[in-house]
Amino acid sequence: MSRDPILDSGDDAIYALRTTAPGPAGSLPLDADRLRRMSSGDLFGWTQNAGMGWSPAAMLGKQFLILSTQGGIRAPDGTPIALGYHTGHWEVGLLMEEAAREFTAAKAIPFAGYVSDPCDGRTNGTPGMLDSLAYRNDAAIVLRRLVRSLPTRRGVLGVATCDKGLPAMLMALAGCPDLPTILVPGGVTLLAEEAEDTGKVQTLATRFARDEISLEHAAEMGCRACGSPGGGCQFMGTAATSQVVAEALGLALPHAALAPSGSPIWRDVARRSARALLALDLAGTTTRDLLTDDSLHNAMVCHAAFGGSTNLVLHIPAIAHAAGLRRPTVDDWARINRVVPRLVDSLPNGPRHFATVQVYLAGGVPEAMLHLRDLGLLKLDARTVTGRTLGDNLTWWEKSERRTRLREKLRTLDGIDPGDVIMPAAQARARGLASTVTFLRGNLAPEGALVKSTAIAPQLIDADGLFEHEGPARVFTSEAHAIAAIKAGSVKPGDVLVLAGIGPGCGMPETYQVTSALKHIKDGQRIALITDGRFSGVSTGACIGHISPEAWAGGPIGKLRDGDTIRLHVNTRSLEGTVDVVSVSADELAMRPLHPGLKPNPLVPADTHLWSALQNASGGSWGGCVYDAARITELLNLGLATEAARLGNSPKAR
Repeated sequence: MSRDPILDSGDDAIYALRTTAPGPAGSLPLDADRLRRMSSGDLFGWTQNAGMGWSPAAMLGKQFLILSTQGGIRAPDGTPIALGYHTGHWEVGLLMEEAAREFTAAKAIPFAGYVSDPCDGRTNGTPGMLDSLAYRNDAAIVLRRLVRSLPTRRGVLGVATCDKGLPAMLMALAGCPDLPTILVPGGVTLLAEEAEDTGKVQTLATRFARDEISLEHAAEMGCRACGSPGGGCQFMGTAATSQVVAEALGLALPHAALAPSGSPIWRDVARRSARALLALDLAGTTTRDLLTDDSLHNAMVCHAAFGGSTNLVLHIPAIAHAAGLRRPTVDDWARINRVVPRLVDSLPNGPRHFATVQVYLAGGVPEAMLHLRDLGLLKLDARTVTGRTLGDNLTWWEKSERRTRLREKLRTLDGIDPGDVIMPAAQARARGLASTVTFLRGNLAPEGALVKSTAIAPQLIDADGLFEHEGPARVFTSEAHAIAAIKAGSVKPGDVLVLAGIGPGCGMPETYQVTSALKHIKDGQRIALITDGRFSGVSTGACIGHISPEAWAGGPIGKLRDGDTIRLHVNTRSLEGTVDVVSVSADELAMRPLHPGLKPNPLVPADTHLWSALQNASGGSWGGCVYDAARITELLNLGLATEAARLGNSPKAR
């Protein structure tokens, strides 16, 4: 009878067993007084440390926790054993190793934990996107629980890179006000030579379906887009913008964001970050000292100066909430975007579309901050993880060898003048770098909407900075139907593509599959888009999102029909505008039922339904899609009291 290899391997070596072993040599560094005072958990922790191989003689060192979004399994030479979800979490274990060795060299004891993250690019256009934004809150909760589950930690070093993992890590660190914390950004991938970037390749299927590229082109470009195996994408999307924001908050070292993944300079950031965390502990400096209203202001200013992803309108308020600070409002965003000029020319905004690694070599965050400092737009007294103020850091950067050598490196490697990548306000204005985000109102968005005005095609904006579009609505109630229509060519230039029913009520999936298609297909820039959903940070075009109230909350967008005339008005200078339906009266629109195509998506998981309800009770998308425990508890108690009264019972105390 043949052997079943699943039931039994037939390898005799598996029977070389034992039931006892000598255990670690040596003894714990205990004295009578310490032992009397130790909790059982502290003592058993030492026992397990010895069991994992840590020298008992080194057991008294300070303990520091390294948290990461690492994914996949790599062999020592970097080849894949099991793939990660994305390049952004593929190599970050190397940063953890560098930091851990630095802690050990200082006679501290490093611990490590992991909460891997999904890839928005991988899940775009799939049911996986229904878990994307909800994941962020869950991961932040788990990361904070891991911090609290190591009661002996003296500080936390977080390593993260991409769209949801990095905001989650920042939320987790912000939620540790009494500990020193520091963020190590996971860097960016290199440009691939003679290849499309990682944003453009996501449109290959649509362009092929419209006969705009060959099958051979799609196969080759799809293979070659990632110039290196690690790091976030090559554009100023959510991943890169989150790295910029982490540094602007003062939670990452100067010039840490956007480093080329896998390089010596990237590893060096991790080593110096570990040293900085040790110094913060010695100084008694905690996250509460660093995360303040001033640091949030600086983060929002840098977001505007870099032309960052609109997804940070969700993430910065969430970080503020985790830190116990006031969440910035739509009015705060609008005010800052009106006074802060865009100074950085990067993918996808342009006009010359430099990659994130080129932005890094041009000086990255501190270089942009020099110009912002000169404009009087920064809070220079904000404290940072260097132990110095932001103003002190910028004084160092301005005269540093690092700045001089890296900017010259950009000239040598790519023939690019760093002053063409990051520039003073007057030069930026002369080159047409418009401000980042315009916040809109109108009868379709009574509670607000936004558009990344930097991303509207320049030829569609007149000499006064106005973008205006009026056209018939083409209404879709699912992303799948919308992308199918684009591929078929049935959405025409001049149309307004309406994508309703994809707001927070179903998980608020991003719609990059649609927005990227409109960017790269022939005449796609002349098709406008309005939606109650959100966009990828690399989205471009006249794409208006976050329309509120959303369709599932009875918002006007859910009552539109094919053929309704939509008028869009965006002033890219004053950063004001409107989104209106003009072919029917407000009263007539209000009387309409919701679009008959709006049906609950059966693929939305119960977990996401719960996320939707909790974040809605906590302020919704404009409040950062967070969980406000006090508010949720209050509403639950009101509901329980109402139910008890209806049933004639006394409510149970909560």
